[in-house]
Amino acid sequence: MNSPILVSEYITPTPPIVWTIAGSDSGGGAGIQADLLTMQDLSCHGCSVITTLTAQNSVSVSLVEPVSEPMLLAQFASLLADLPPVAIKIGLLASQAQVDLLAECLTQMRMTRKIRPFVILDPVMVASSGASFNPMDLDFSPLIGLIDLLTPNQHELRRLCRHSVLAQHRTDEIDVEPPIESSNRSSIEINTVSTLQQQMINNAKWLSDSFNCHVLAKGGDALWQHQFAIDIYVSKAVKGASSAHDNASFTLSSPRITLSNNHGSGCTLSSAIACFIAHDLVVHDAIVLAKAYVSKGLALGFCPGQGAGVLARTGWPDDLEVMPLINLITSGNLAQAFTVKRAAHHGFTGLLQPLGIYPVVDDLNILKQLLSAGCKTIQYRTKLDADADCQPRLPLENNIITAIKLGREFHAQLFINDHWQLALKHGAFGVHLGQEDMASADLTAIADGGLALGLSSHSYFEALLAHQYSPSYIALGHIFATTTKKMPSAPQGVDKLTRYVSLFSRHYPTVAIGGINLSNLALIAKTGVGDAAVVRAVTTAVDPAKAYLALHHKWLQLTRSLPQVSLSAEGV
Repeated sequence: MNSPILVSEYITPTPPIVWTIAGSDSGGGAGIQADLLTMQDLSCHGCSVITTLTAQNSVSVSLVEPVSEPMLLAQFASLLADLPPVAIKIGLLASQAQVDLLAECLTQMRMTRKIRPFVILDPVMVASSGASFNPMDLDFSPLIGLIDLLTPNQHELRRLCRHSVLAQHRTDEIDVEPPIESSNRSSIEINTVSTLQQQMINNAKWLSDSFNCHVLAKGGDALWQHQFAIDIYVSKAVKGASSAHDNASFTLSSPRITLSNNHGSGCTLSSAIACFIAHDLVVHDAIVLAKAYVSKGLALGFCPGQGAGVLARTGWPDDLEVMPLINLITSGNLAQAFTVKRAAHHGFTGLLQPLGIYPVVDDLNILKQLLSAGCKTIQYRTKLDADADCQPRLPLENNIITAIKLGREFHAQLFINDHWQLALKHGAFGVHLGQEDMASADLTAIADGGLALGLSSHSYFEALLAHQYSPSYIALGHIFATTTKKMPSAPQGVDKLTRYVSLFSRHYPTVAIGGINLSNLALIAKTGVGDAAVVRAVTTAVDPAKAYLALHHKWLQLTRSLPQVSLSAEGV
């Protein structure tokens, strides 16, 4: 007799709720329809507030009819009463009255319901066919303080920066129309392209300051960029992300896809960002994932009618090749910001063996105990630091010399954390760097010295930055809550770790770090991550060597299907 099937076996987590406030595309390629398809594809529950009805197909738009203000308000109020959102994407608004009414609704949502969703404004103004949706330029300033991200394309960016009420006070006088586009680079003067680059950056920064929000200025319609589609991302402060990326500007570059299946690409991008935000990713991550999602959707798009085709819905991005290249824009590299090239492949020494259980210790006695117990990969992270002139104090250098000698004596892969100059000087096996140190260290010198390099990451955005340097391994963390050091990011958890592993494990050794111990080691192993770094699980144990061996044998059982080894975990 078969056992009864329990309903609870089929219960799945409730998907986060995402709203789209936009126009209806009767052709199904853009607007509300594209948004809802994207939300379904990215495991969100999509709700809609329709602002405009359009009669359109893949070739043309024949009629645009805004909904009444009472209907717009009723849709918003009805959803708010039962289906409050985690994130909202705003697309086509057909009149100034709709802008003002929406601003009032969002304000009341915050004040009376204490609901603060992440809000994205994609200021749709012109259809792919060229038809204008708005007979007049709208003033979006009532939405200042109510939106978190603006995603204009080139046409919308220039229009907002020229005709916005806020633009009356603008002091930047650079304003160049793009020339007639051509596939022949020689047809556009180099100085004109340079000016367009500068203008795009200036406009994005001005818009970010004016609306006090993040801005993603899209480059898909900037054909003067030629073979790449380069977006400008201007960030504000982001809670839960590295402060090194706060109030910074980046280019996000992807190969330009010349296929014409691009109807609804802007709608898809903004709704995908909203979905990734709803899945508890920081905005940096949401943007790079959404750009990858659109790139793959464009490449696999199809043409249901006689005009422009539509994007394919391809699920959560897990293909490193479609991820954008990230480049920090500084005052000294404006001209190079649009030069698309990956960081030089430095050729860091590869790992001689898997990291396995990878202890991170700050005590030389514990270091020696673990090496004596058979540990073959270990990191020395000393709490000693350099003096005010950035010169290493003598105890620091002596300790690092001792650690490196111990690593050699026990034929172990010993990594020095942060102090790459001393690691290089005294011949360590490798160096481990965080995101801030990665940007300032001489990576060429590290590679030329024959050292391996491990890089930390705490998000998709940071892991992609690490990937661009082709390190020996990428550390993914922090997975669980940890008291080892103060972290700006929230614990990533095993679900995010699983996503990271699916993206990077085919290309790099991956190691999870942060709050890992014997009790949660099985959860880490299930993600498929290659290795696991441990700190307090060994450094605070009564017997660090015994604690390490317990972790080591458990990891082998979990990842290599070895027979059970009986080891006491006392003191772990």
